Amino acid sequence: MALTIRPVREGILSRTGRALTAAARAVRWYATNLMGETAYATYVEHHRRTHPDSEPMSEREFWRRRYAEQDANPGSRCC
Repeated sequence: MALTIRPVREGILSRTGRALTAAARAVRWYATNLMGETAYATYVEHHRRTHPDSEPMSEREFWRRRYAEQDANPGSRCC
């Protein structure tokens, strides 16, 4: 009887591990997008897709413009 229970237990553990890994990836994705860490990479990808004939802004220029836009139009920020 122990032989039939062991594969089931291992299957449950591996499914749980995969579920936890997927949840951790989702949390990491959400946090990095929420904090804006992927904003420049997203911009470059979009720019190359929609404007293939021109160079995207440098990362420094991108952040400079982004912060200037946020300062000019604060919206519903707390600070």
